[in-house]
Amino acid sequence: MTAHVAVVGASLAGLRAAEQLRIAGHTGPITVLGDERHLPYNRPPLSKEVLAAPGDSSTQRLHEMVTFRRRSLVDDVDFRLGLPVVEADLRRGRLILEDGAVVTFDGLVAATGLRPRRLGLPGPGAGRYVLRTLDDCIALRGVLRPGARVVVVGAGFVGCEVAATALRQGCRVTVVEPTGAPMNRVLGASLAQAVQRHHETAGIDFVIGRSVAGCLGTEAVTGVELDDGRILEADAVIEAVGSLPNVEWLAANRELDLSDGVLCDNQLRAEGADRVVAVGDVARFPNPLFDDVPRRVEHWSIPADTAKRAAATLTAQLTGREPDEAPFVPIPSFWSDQLDLRFQSFGSPALADEVRLEEGDPDRLQAGVLATYHRRSVHVGTVAINLPPARQRALREAFTALVPA
Repeated sequence: MTAHVAVVGASLAGLRAAEQLRIAGHTGPITVLGDERHLPYNRPPLSKEVLAAPGDSSTQRLHEMVTFRRRSLVDDVDFRLGLPVVEADLRRGRLILEDGAVVTFDGLVAATGLRPRRLGLPGPGAGRYVLRTLDDCIALRGVLRPGARVVVVGAGFVGCEVAATALRQGCRVTVVEPTGAPMNRVLGASLAQAVQRHHETAGIDFVIGRSVAGCLGTEAVTGVELDDGRILEADAVIEAVGSLPNVEWLAANRELDLSDGVLCDNQLRAEGADRVVAVGDVARFPNPLFDDVPRRVEHWSIPADTAKRAAATLTAQLTGREPDEAPFVPIPSFWSDQLDLRFQSFGSPALADEVRLEEGDPDRLQAGVLATYHRRSVHVGTVAINLPPARQRALREAFTALVPA
C-alpha cells in the first residue's frame, strides 16, 4: 500500500500511531509532524524525576531521561519536528505548516494532545509557569530552590505532584484550589480530604474554596491576591488548572465537531470526515464499558490503546476493507506519585455516584488503602494507594474481567 499517512502530533500518541500503522500492515510513507523540537518523550516524569533531577543538567541529558526508544519498525518514518501544523484541508488532503510548507496526505491521524489552560490574571507574566512540555520543566527547574515561595494554583494530580516535588526541593509550597480538596473529582470527598491532611502533615499548605484574583509585582510575580483579599507571597506561581485540546489546526473543517477535542465514533473515526482518525487525549469517543457518551480520556494508557484501534481502522479504510466493528472498550488507567504515596487507578472513578472504602484507614494512607467506585451500583473504577505491585496487578485483572467479551 503506497498511500501516505500524516500523523499530526509527535508525542506518545503520535509515536504509537506510527508504530501501530506498521503493525496493521500499512507499508506506505508515514510522516509525523510535531511542534516541539524534541523526539517523542514520556511526560509523567516531568513533574517528578525530571523536575527534581540534581544539578544543572542539559536539555539533551534531561530529554534522554524521558525519550522513548524508537522501535525498528518506524525507522523509515519521517519525523518533522519543531514546525506546527496551522491548518488542515481535509477534503483536499493538505496540511499547511507554520512556515507555509504544504504536506499532502491520503489518511490523517490527529494526535495533537493538549496544552495547559492558562488563567486570565492581571499582573506580570514573568514568574508564572505551567508544566506540560520538557521546555516547561526546564524553565521551572530554575526556580525550585530551597526557600523559594511557590504557589500552585490547582489541586489536581499534576498540581499535587508539582507541589510534592517543590516541597522536596526545599520550597515553601501553598496550593490554592477553589473547588474542594485535592483530586476531589476523581477520588471523592472523603478520600480527597484524607490526602489533603496527609500532604499538610508533610508541609504543604492548602487554601481551599478560594481562587486567585491577580498577580502582584511589577516586572515579575512577587505574590498573588486571592478573591477574599488575602495576599500570598510567591517567587513562582504554577498554574495547574486543567488542559485544552489542540484542535485549532482543524477549525476550517466545519464538518467536524471540535467542541471538546475531535468527536469520533467507537472505532476512532472522526465524525464528519473520511480517512481521518484521532488518538490520545484529543480523541472524544464513546466507551461501551461505561455508556454511549463520547468523552476524552487524559490517562497515560489511552494513547497506546487508541493508536492500536485507530491504526487498524485507518488501514482498513485506505485498503477498501471494512474496519473491525468489535466494540472498542479500553480500560483507562493512571498512576501518580506524591511524596510517600503512590496512587494507581483503573476505570473511570470520576463517573461514580458512590465510593466504597474496601480496605485501609484514610488517616494512614501510607499503610495502604483501596477504594472502589460505583455508578448506579455498577463498578466503574478502582483506586489503590500504596498497595504492593502484585496486588495492583490483581486489581487490574479483576477490573479487566468486567469487560464484555
